[in-house]
Amino acid sequence: MTAGIRYWWARRSLRLRLTAAAAAVIAIGLAGAAVLLVVWLHASLIGELDQAALQRAQVVAADRDSADVPVADHGGAAVQVIAGKGKVLASSANLRGRPPAFTFPASRSATPHARTVADIPVGPGGTWRAVGIPAGTARDPVTVYVALPTGSVDRGLARLTVGLATGVPAVVAALTGVVWLFTGRALRPVEGMRAQTAEITASDLSRRLDVSPADDALGRLATTLNDLLARLDASTRRQRRFVADAAHELRTPLSTLHTRLSVAAQHPGLTDGRSLATGLLPQTERLTRLVDDLLHLARLDARPRPRARPVDLDEIVFTEVREARRRTRLVIDQHAVGAARVAGDEDALARVVRNLLDNAVRHAGTRIDVSLRTLGDTAQLIVADDGPGIPEADRERVFGRFTRLDDARARDTGGSGLGLAIVRDTVTAHHGSTRIEDNRPGARLVVLLPTTERGP
Repeated sequence: MTAGIRYWWARRSLRLRLTAAAAAVIAIGLAGAAVLLVVWLHASLIGELDQAALQRAQVVAADRDSADVPVADHGGAAVQVIAGKGKVLASSANLRGRPPAFTFPASRSATPHARTVADIPVGPGGTWRAVGIPAGTARDPVTVYVALPTGSVDRGLARLTVGLATGVPAVVAALTGVVWLFTGRALRPVEGMRAQTAEITASDLSRRLDVSPADDALGRLATTLNDLLARLDASTRRQRRFVADAAHELRTPLSTLHTRLSVAAQHPGLTDGRSLATGLLPQTERLTRLVDDLLHLARLDARPRPRARPVDLDEIVFTEVREARRRTRLVIDQHAVGAARVAGDEDALARVVRNLLDNAVRHAGTRIDVSLRTLGDTAQLIVADDGPGIPEADRERVFGRFTRLDDARARDTGGSGLGLAIVRDTVTAHHGSTRIEDNRPGARLVVLLPTTERGP
């Protein structure tokens, strides 16, 4: 049952829930205030009644020589002066000839306390507030009792209670209506943002929400949503550009394969199988490398946080240098490689070193120098070549995806423009950084990675 109520309540509108909560708070507050008012007023009126009874008792005690206590002097009060043995010495007109109406003893304190009595034989009955004080002498002690009816107090409090019982719900209803109106007005900008957000589609993320000029929560929410839309827009544009570039890169080898296979199919006698295979093999290798790079970048985008395990970076460098020497006749010097241990994904870091060496092999003239050392808590990997170098204006651009400074030369050497992009994204995922420096001649690609412990 409780779960059903919670589910029903959760499905109500925010405006309704806020208004209901405010109405409940207002109702509880006003009802509590009304109860406190009635209780306080009752105590105050009864206190005044007690004080009046005490004053009248003191007046009677000061002037008790008269056998009768005139009722005109004491309004509707019931007064009796009783001797120690219960004999009524004097009384007000409304108790004349009556036996003792008060049985409680006189109060001996400096501030006598009144009592509520209900058995005084006067009028239609009801409750009274009575006080008794000692009077007379030690030889002739008497007690003066004075009682005042509480009917007027009870009737006034009853009228007040009826008025509050009628007025409080009306006030709660009026204030609830006001809260409903103000809540609707306060939530109107939220509804506006919802409508604007609903009009934004995946194909058009350039639109933005209106930001309130007031520096309030709604204004900050709109600003945050606009920042989110800007990031989504930039990411979508980057993905679209990436897909377009990938399609463009895949088109060339696929077109070559399709053309040569079509010619072989149409003129089987003019095509030698060995020469056809020799001509198509580089294109398939290039296509394989390109697809492999695209899949690697897709995995980086899907899982930007790699596995963090201790990896001996120097072992990776030695392995990749060995493999690179099989693919080139260039001199690759690794004498400056020292021990360094980092935390990361071993396969991803091997891909970084391999891409750096492939880039150096494509651009080097005669030699490549590889160095690795530990500087404090940072491992510094440098792959330098003696090629033409990279202009300073292009040193950040080359880390972009499908970026080539010389398209024709890069295509001929099998480059896809993704190698350094993979290096930058992988190193960034490992909390490292990359930069390019002058080698005079050539370029130095520097990779900085945090270490887990110092190498010897």
